[in-house]
Amino acid sequence: MKKDFKNLPLRKGVGIILLNKENKVFVAKRIDNPANFWQMPQGGIDDGEDYLSAAFRELEEETSIKEVELIKEIDETLTYELPKHLLGIIWKGKYKGQKQKWFVMRYLGTDDKININTRKPEFLDWKWIESEMITEVVVDFKLEVYKKLKFQIKKIIN
Repeated sequence: MKKDFKNLPLRKGVGIILLNKENKVFVAKRIDNPANFWQMPQGGIDDGEDYLSAAFRELEEETSIKEVELIKEIDETLTYELPKHLLGIIWKGKYKGQKQKWFVMRYLGTDDKININTRKPEFLDWKWIESEMITEVVVDFKLEVYKKLKFQIKKIIN
């Protein structure tokens, strides 16, 4: 009997739009999806953790980046649902998608300080891209979220 996933909750999470000095956006390629899809740093919230603390923690866990300044917290909470073929697989099958609070941060360090080969690596590769490109490189089920984020980035850098 197939499990009914539509009643699963959304996972609470955070995402980070990390801009460098040239206003390019940090994206990375996931280890578990080595196809040519890229994403911005994101992750779940630990018990008792607030959104901003989770964002700083996730950024450091995934990229080793600590030298940042907060530019803006995106007002709205953004959600996406997993495609059918990933339901029951990702997040041990506990969630049908994510409800995320996003933050825009400026990276103050140098590229040589970025290290994705962390204790629990999530990424194969990383790069800086123009903000216009984020909707071109993201996996399809996150596209609507990234369209909204692209609009937010434009408001900040223009």
